[in-house]
Amino acid sequence: MRADRLVATLLLMQARGRVTAAEVAHELEVSVATARRDLEALSTAGIPVYPQPGRGGGWSLVGGARTDLTGLTASEAQALFLLVGSSSRRSADATSALRKLVRALPATFRAEAEAAGRAVLVDPVGWGSAARSRQPWVEDLQGAVVRRRQVTLVYSGRSGESERTVDPWALVDKGDLWYLVAGTPAGRRTFRLDRIAGLSVLDTPAPRPDDLDVAGIWESVVDEAEQQRSRVTATVLTTPFLARVVRDQFGRHATVLGPDDDGRVRLEVASHTARSVAEKLAGFGAAVEVLEPASVRDELGVLGAELVARYVGGRR
Repeated sequence: MRADRLVATLLLMQARGRVTAAEVAHELEVSVATARRDLEALSTAGIPVYPQPGRGGGWSLVGGARTDLTGLTASEAQALFLLVGSSSRRSADATSALRKLVRALPATFRAEAEAAGRAVLVDPVGWGSAARSRQPWVEDLQGAVVRRRQVTLVYSGRSGESERTVDPWALVDKGDLWYLVAGTPAGRRTFRLDRIAGLSVLDTPAPRPDDLDVAGIWESVVDEAEQQRSRVTATVLTTPFLARVVRDQFGRHATVLGPDDDGRVRLEVASHTARSVAEKLAGFGAAVEVLEPASVRDELGVLGAELVARYVGGRR
């Protein structure tokens, strides 16, 4: 749109002080004639720009006038570039936006903002983990959320695949898994994007509550999910070193209770079933002792018996 180009042209002049039509054309990817018309349009509209003919000339803001359209302070600009510039998977659009924002910043902010964008690199892949590709429906759903359009999902749930038409409200990126928060005839629902087998964006408007609180909704979703994941709690003893490893294994479902009389550390760990708790602890062998409940101890015994039957005196 021409209005976008005019603003971009003005920001470019603000950043450089003086520009030629050829420089504007190169930066904004338009013809030199179009760039010249845009510069003339700014002058006609009352913006204090003027041309200086001849060698070394160009278009300048009268008296060095400035129009800080970003409104950012120096610390805000640095914070923005630290946040967005650090991502190793930054999209082409985000890269382009940052480049334009650099040109829009006052010269005194620009160098530090650019340095902030290069100061931190975020590698989202854990040690020993494979890189996960971005789920294919993210862009389509982002567009549907922004434009408020209904979508039809082919969704793989516990009872198989089903087709559902929903009102997309928001997307959530949690630990490299994406979720769609949506309105349905049965109320608010949450869908995992990696379980979507098909997606169609419709032309039908998608209603959205005026008081929609996505952060509050997601907090309740997380609380409910974590409660389901911590139905069975076990008390265990292990060495101080392994206590850290066990805590990392169970994440928020591990609580360090403190040192025991024999120098070991007492912890509470939880998962959705006794079998799940046992499976997570079995790899530590006898280095982790389960004090209670009996259900987890029994499951560890079953696991141990299964391993003995398979690997001790069993088939080779």
